[in-house]
Parts: sequence; structure tokens; C-alpha cells
Amino acid sequence: MVIGAAVVLFIASFLSLFSYDCSGGIDCSRLNSPNAWDSLGLLMSIFLAGIIGAALVIVGRLAPRKVVGLDLGQFGTAFTVFALWTAFWTIIDVSGAGAGLILGLLGTLVLAAATVAGPLVPALKAPLVGAPKPPQAVQPPYGGQPGQGYGYPGAQQQPYGAQPSQGYGYPGAQTGGQQGQQGQQGQQGQQGQQGQGDPAQAQAAQAQQAAPQGGAAPAGDFTPFWFAVPVARPLYGEDGAPNPIAELAPGTWYLAVEQRGQGLIAQTQDGRRGVLQDTTGIQRG
Repeated sequence: MVIGAAVVLFIASFLSLFSYDCSGGIDCSRLNSPNAWDSLGLLMSIFLAGIIGAALVIVGRLAPRKVVGLDLGQFGTAFTVFALWTAFWTIIDVSGAGAGLILGLLGTLVLAAATVAGPLVPALKAPLVGAPKPPQAVQPPYGGQPGQGYGYPGAQQQPYGAQPSQGYGYPGAQTGGQQGQQGQQGQQGQQGQQGQGDPAQAQAAQAQQAAPQGGAAPAGDFTPFWFAVPVARPLYGEDGAPNPIAELAPGTWYLAVEQRGQGLIAQTQDGRRGVLQDTTGIQRG
């Protein structure tokens, strides 16, 4: 819609700004009706202002940047509203508006409405370029099991914050169990020998054996994963600034690259990284 309105403005700049009443025997063939390129004030304040505003809005959606603390889209919205304001009062002031002014007013009206309502209407708020999808698993041969590598959406995911399962084939699970059994057997043998000689030494050995078993198991390494939020949530900067740098929207996949306390370090589609403090109810991909 924004691009179409900008194209209409560009075409309207070449059309005549004024119309003449040729009734009553007036010869209008010799009349030269000017267009916007013949009037620098109208060209800059209506037509080029609207086209520049549309370009700023499009660039602001493709590559969000800030100038003097404001987004490029906000500058573009200001340009389009100014173009509509000028076109409205210009067409009221003239006695006979031509096709150029009429199309200019309609183009700036549509352009200003689209840029102002863009952040408010979800359909207009959608990005111009589709968000990247999570990587899909490679199709296995016939009869094979699907791979469950990094980011595979179909894999069975553990709830957020849970420890990874240590079933058959888990690295360190079988080895740790064998070492634990060997250590217990060796300590029990030593305890039995010590128990025959001195009861005090046997009790000390039992206390040493129970000490490592009471400790907490080390947490597993963090593995990046794709996730989606149930509602819109702010994404804060890693430097601890109170103002959010982005907003995570529902229905879009984001990549969690690191865990920060109870929160997550998330990466958006445009490469920005920040801290998601509220991780309740997130859906893992």
C-alpha cells in the first residue's frame, strides 16, 4: 500500500495542477497548464515529501535504525502527514484543481493513513520481508528415523529449565554409572575391612561416602533452541538499560543463544540480541 501510494504521487507530479473552463467560446488550446515540476514549492512540499516519507518508512521496516533517538519510520510518517496537510489546503485554495492536485491529495491521504495505522493494525505491521524459518531436518531414507539435530522442531523437547534426560547412549551416563558402582564397591570393601579393625574408622568412611552423593548434580550445558512467545514481550539490551530495544511478537520464531539467570539471551530476525526477562509460557520449537 505504501509503495503503491508513492507511485501514484510520482505519476501525479507530471499531470496538470489546474483545470480551466473552456465553455463560452474560449480557446483553451493555447493555455499551458503547469505541473508540479513547474512549481518548486508544490513539488517539494507535496509530491517529493510524500515519496521521501514512503522511502523512509520502507527502509525503517527493512533495516530498523534510529536517528536522533527516533526510528526512520517515525520520520517517514511525519513527512507523509506534512504532505497531506499541504495538499489539503492547496486544493482548497485553488479555484480549479487539476488531475495532478486531485491525485496528489488522494495519494498523500492513502500514504499518511498507511504509515500512521501501520504500527496499530496487525495486518499492516507485518514485516515487508518474511521472517526466516527454523531449519528443517533432512529427509531420512525410507525406514530411517528422522534426525533430531540443532533446532529440529519435531524433536521431543524438555520443559524449559529441566535437565536433559540421561538414558541409554547419553554421553557420560553409562560411564558415570559404572564408575559410581566401582567406587561404591571399592568403598564398601574398604569399609568392610576397616569395620573389622576399628568401628570409628568405619563410620568416618561412611560419612565420606555419603558426602558426594548429597551434592547437587552439575547442570547440563545450554543448547540454543528456537522458541515463540504467547504474547508480545519486550526485549531488553544486554547492557542492562531500562528501555527495551525490540519487541518479540507472537507467531514468530526467535533463537535463544544463551541463558542469563532466569531469562534468555534471544536473537531477532535482523540480528539484534537482547535479554528476554519473562520466559513464562514460551513455546519451544
